[in-house]
Amino acid sequence: MKQIKLLKWASTVAVLTGIVLTNLNIFPLNIIIHGSGALGWTIAGYLTKDRALLTNFCLQLPIFAFGIGRYLIAS
Repeated sequence: MKQIKLLKWASTVAVLTGIVLTNLNIFPLNIIIHGSGALGWTIAGYLTKDRALLTNFCLQLPIFAFGIGRYLIAS
């Protein structure tokens, strides 16, 4: 249980950092960091069987993947 709590806090920090980087227009680092936070929350949702977390953060992952793919194609 302690590991899940740590995962949630680390994921929260990553998501908030990604939001700050988005507001500062630091791309693609914002997507990578925010995406890692979303992945962490998805894992936490799976481990705790929390469907709301899974729905919210799991659906964000393909959006971040699309953004990274678009960046790679454009560069």
